[in-house]
Amino acid sequence: MIRVCAALCLVLVCLTGPAFAQDPVLTSEIDGNEVIPGQSVSLRLTVLVPTYMPDPPQWPSFEAPNLHIRVASSGPVSETIDGETWSGVSRRYLITPMVPGQVTLPALTASVTWADPDTNAPLQVDLETEPLTITGVVPDEASELDPFIAADTLELTQSIEGEPEGMSPGASFTRSVTANIRGASPMFLPPLLPQQSVDGLRGYPDEPVTAENVDRGVVSGSRTESVTYLAEGGGSGALSAVTLKWYNLKSGAVETAELAAVDVSVEGPPARPADGNAPRDWRGTAQAAIAVLLALLVLALVVRRARGPIGQWWQATRLAWQRSEHAAWRTLLRKIKARDLAGVRHAMDVWLRVSAPGGQSNPTPDVMAALNALGRARYGQPPGDDGTAWQDLAHALTDMRRAARGERQDDPLPPLNPSPMAAHSAEHGKKTV
Repeated sequence: MIRVCAALCLVLVCLTGPAFAQDPVLTSEIDGNEVIPGQSVSLRLTVLVPTYMPDPPQWPSFEAPNLHIRVASSGPVSETIDGETWSGVSRRYLITPMVPGQVTLPALTASVTWADPDTNAPLQVDLETEPLTITGVVPDEASELDPFIAADTLELTQSIEGEPEGMSPGASFTRSVTANIRGASPMFLPPLLPQQSVDGLRGYPDEPVTAENVDRGVVSGSRTESVTYLAEGGGSGALSAVTLKWYNLKSGAVETAELAAVDVSVEGPPARPADGNAPRDWRGTAQAAIAVLLALLVLALVVRRARGPIGQWWQATRLAWQRSEHAAWRTLLRKIKARDLAGVRHAMDVWLRVSAPGGQSNPTPDVMAALNALGRARYGQPPGDDGTAWQDLAHALTDMRRAARGERQDDPLPPLNPSPMAAHSAEHGKKTV
């Protein structure tokens, strides 16, 4: 029974093998999964087809956090498969972990266009890469390095343009520091020149300049930083030394690259500090603070003594206003505008009391007629439109107030609710007068 099953499996493999053998293939080769941060592993992807590719493959875009990936090379290849020559394209990537730790590249897709073996028609297929895991490992000898830099060689050089000592105010010089690295990208180099201040000098840094080269798979480059110092006044000091520790890949040891400090001096009196940096006049500040406190104390005493009379005056003024004819009139107008009939009657009684010289006056016949019209419109059967009656009441009260104050009889109030009927009524009233 076992022999029969084995024979059947062999037949199936023979039948299906040629069909699968004609499909394009994608292979990947990586020279390691663990590498020192800053160093690279080589990943080669190869696409092979049994005929040819009219268009180049659409390679996947390798992107992952904390990984620096670049294309090292790409070109045509050919291989013999089952006695036949397959053609294709190979691409080599350099994958560099930027920090210690593990990073996974998921399976990605490469789109391939190739010629059909029978019809030569273009066919398209998507091929997937295998997932990859890259781990950045820091050697024990370099575990204390911060930042971590690993390279074959690392050198520091500096140049001084100008005279840093014995300068006069207005003179200047430039300090340039360059780090040359081989076996790693210059992007891993930290800032070289620290920000510092020296009496009598002001620094003006330039933007760092970084250059990178790749020669036969070996990465090298440089980082240059420059600062121009302007002498502003007398003073002396030193620009800090530059120290950079790094891990030597060849010797397996931590080494130190150093540059000496730069002595500087400026002749003449010290520069007058800018307003923002001037020393504080603490004595003057204290005197001003005491003066402000005394003024506040005096003001508090004055307010305390005057609080009683001022409060009484304010209360009397407020009460006089509330009892005035003008306040009563404004209240009456608000009630008319709100069309509050009960409120109008109460507000009119108050206004009549405060507006009459003898303490009370009676409404005019026009006012009473308007009030009666409002009552009929609101409470009659059926209720009517009271818009005209409200207009008539406003005009009648205005005429009454003017007559009492001896003013002109011109109508100062615009219609509260303009309508053709109200306009006709107003015009008719004028003609009758």
